[in-house]
Amino acid sequence: MDEVTSTETSSQKVPNVECPLWQYVIKVEKPPGATVKKSENTYFKCNYCGVVYLRSYSRVKAHLLQIFNKGIKACPNVTPSHKQEMQRMHDQVENDKLEREQERRHRPIPISPFRRQERSDTDSTNLVDGKRRKVIEISPIEKAFQNNAGHELDSRIARMFYTGGLPFNFARNPYYCNSYAYAATHNIPGYVPPGYNALRTTLLQKDRAHVEGLLKPIKDFWLENGVSIVFDGWSNPQRRPLINIMVVSDGGPVFIKAIDGSGEFKDKHYIARVLKDAIKEIGHEKVVQVINDNANVMKSAGALIEGDWITRIADDASFILVFIMNHSMRLAMFNEFCPLKLLQVVDIRFASIVVMLKSLKLIKRCLQVMAISEQWVSYREDDVGKGQMVKDMILSDLWWDKVDYILEFTTPIYDMLQVADTDKPCLHLVYEMWDSMIEKVKAAIYQHEGLEDDEYSSFWSVVYDILIDRWTKNCTPLHCLAHSLNPKYYSIEWLLENPKRISPHRDHEISMERSKCLDRYFEDENELKVVKFEFVAFSGGRLPSLDALIDRWALLPLVW
Repeated sequence: MDEVTSTETSSQKVPNVECPLWQYVIKVEKPPGATVKKSENTYFKCNYCGVVYLRSYSRVKAHLLQIFNKGIKACPNVTPSHKQEMQRMHDQVENDKLEREQERRHRPIPISPFRRQERSDTDSTNLVDGKRRKVIEISPIEKAFQNNAGHELDSRIARMFYTGGLPFNFARNPYYCNSYAYAATHNIPGYVPPGYNALRTTLLQKDRAHVEGLLKPIKDFWLENGVSIVFDGWSNPQRRPLINIMVVSDGGPVFIKAIDGSGEFKDKHYIARVLKDAIKEIGHEKVVQVINDNANVMKSAGALIEGDWITRIADDASFILVFIMNHSMRLAMFNEFCPLKLLQVVDIRFASIVVMLKSLKLIKRCLQVMAISEQWVSYREDDVGKGQMVKDMILSDLWWDKVDYILEFTTPIYDMLQVADTDKPCLHLVYEMWDSMIEKVKAAIYQHEGLEDDEYSSFWSVVYDILIDRWTKNCTPLHCLAHSLNPKYYSIEWLLENPKRISPHRDHEISMERSKCLDRYFEDENELKVVKFEFVAFSGGRLPSLDALIDRWALLPLVW
């Protein structure tokens, strides 16, 4: 075999099943000047920082997972997302090992019938894994007693659920299963479960410290790239208005706290005060505020439009749902004619009006069959007038046409909000999504009214004013800056999709907002000039390679 003259001898492209972190290092030869034992003449080089260390999987794990006090320096170039993925791979392997060990302990060792005959007063032995181990056969009487003990334990656990009012879904909690599995595989004489005081004091503090330790790598990353504070309002079963505060970064979302807003007038001053307290608690001032106001967008789109007819349709739909759900006989009829459950959408639900109308459209045929059935006619409730109103609306083609029309022009708004209401990074897509959404809404309205693109529509004029007012209220220069830095919007393929599109650096509004954002980020004039020069080169297509110019359309911004 030819000698390997290169320093890098091989790269482990296929990860070891038991040691998955080997795929992130490369075997190298002994560096010059190293003095080690002959048995430790193999080294590895980290793919992230390029530093060479002695080869040992425990040292690889401590280096990549940034475990301190292990005699090796933690890798400074591993990002929280990469570290989280490597930690998940390592934990998966450890869990598999634990499961195999538990399965091996419970698996009976097969005994040959001839060996059983040879056994007398002394215990026989069996060769397992190169070691002599005792094989003790369990008698049928012992098995019967063990089965009875297992059934008795099942009864006690079930009684704990019934008397404590625990939901049956709690049985799917992995910690519930792990706790009993741990107790079954470990002999702990005299063990007593933790009591009331221990659960709410020492154990709670200990587990909170454990969670804080898990969150520390994510929180340390906040100081480097900043975070986004996200607000979301909802109501608990006691109908108290609560505000959730979460922090979102590349490491993932982290729940901070929930605030009870009872008795508070939730105007901009109150929200600003809550935001200041959240920033002070997080201890970091590089924050972008994102307030979840999706439901209010839909309410605004239906509260100010001509004749208030959208609000009336929404009230009619709510009236139908409440009427059926509040009358037991009508609800029994509905369950007989429709396989789906009838659920009322609360106002705090994401785009609640659209969700309610979509659910009604889905069960339209079932409602109509129910309304013309003999059961509907034969049952006479106290309020006959309301029942007739519900029947008239369900059987009215004009009413359903209005529902279809609402769903047609609100679908682009709903789809855009659904994309934005995720944990995935979409700041660089918001401006384009909003612009495309407005065009789709206009196309749906003009198609319904039979108008040309250059004709005037009073209904579209009102809708447009509402959308622009909402965009002006929520728009920040950061959206325009992120839009300007997306290489996709400078590609020929994107520009040719619509003749009205122009590059971000040629758009006056985007350029003005981008300048505002850059002025706030770079207070030093020299740094600001360098940044503007780099942006001119980027937007003008002066890139270091032809591949970078071609891949602007095909690749995601982060990958590009």
